[in-house]
Amino acid sequence: MIRAYRILRKAFAKNPWDGEGTYQYGGRWSSPGTRLSYGSEHQSLSMLEYFVHIDKDDPPEDLVLAVAEIPASVSRATLDIRDLPSNWREAVAPPSLARFGEDLVRSGEHCLLLVPSVLAPGEKNLLINPAHADFKKLIMGRPESLNYDPRMFSPRKSLRH
Repeated sequence: MIRAYRILRKAFAKNPWDGEGTYQYGGRWSSPGTRLSYGSEHQSLSMLEYFVHIDKDDPPEDLVLAVAEIPASVSRATLDIRDLPSNWREAVAPPSLARFGEDLVRSGEHCLLLVPSVLAPGEKNLLINPAHADFKKLIMGRPESLNYDPRMFSPRKSLRH
């Protein structure tokens, strides 16, 4: 069993794994109109993936952590870095990356696609297809408030040794 972690605003936490956000806006691994849920294999990676997109001068105070346990019986595939274009880590995602998530949904073969993180390529993010039959096997916990260290967004002070 693996776990998927997802950080989101409380207002969107009623159905944190429904893929509504990516359906409306798309993401690195999918275009708008494709329903996918994004998660990470570690809570810390999930936080990095979320925090990299927010305004450091106005960090949200209403974040929650959603966790889903994924049984080994859930169908999955893993995307190897060698299968990605050389520019896959650019801040603005190359449009060619969207086909990986879109193919996951279109083919219906797997519920999960494990993809390398741009921020930590040795770690995995998870693309989850909520329309796949195996999605019902996920054990979803109730989202809980996420408390993070305020130093994440405060100005650095020099350390004295």
